[in-house]
Amino acid sequence: MNSVNSAAAEAIITEAPWVDVCELTDLAPNTGICALINQQQIALLYSSRLDEVFAIGNYDPIGKANVLSRGIIGSIGDAVVVASPLYKQHFDLRTGECLESPEHKVNVYPVQVIDGKVQVQI
Repeated sequence: MNSVNSAAAEAIITEAPWVDVCELTDLAPNTGICALINQQQIALLYSSRLDEVFAIGNYDPIGKANVLSRGIIGSIGDAVVVASPLYKQHFDLRTGECLESPEHKVNVYPVQVIDGKVQVQI
């Protein structure tokens, strides 16, 4: 009997497409920009130290405003974070978790850079 895991099959069927957002050269080192993708504000943050682009939801759930793209990128321990420009909480760019208030979390989105184009999967 040949069966397919229903969760795996659903993941294949519902896999979202990659969306071209900008050129990598549009991102200034250690800063962010906001992009509107499928009616969602996404913060794209570029760490030059890691040479890596991160994509998270732009909405700060503590400050209740779309501001995370204007936050400061840094690290706390092993976590790569963005500090909200409002109340300075730190959100882990890999998990979305708020380090000071783990009950708060932001969405994290897969990012890839192909031929100099930054793509996000929503």
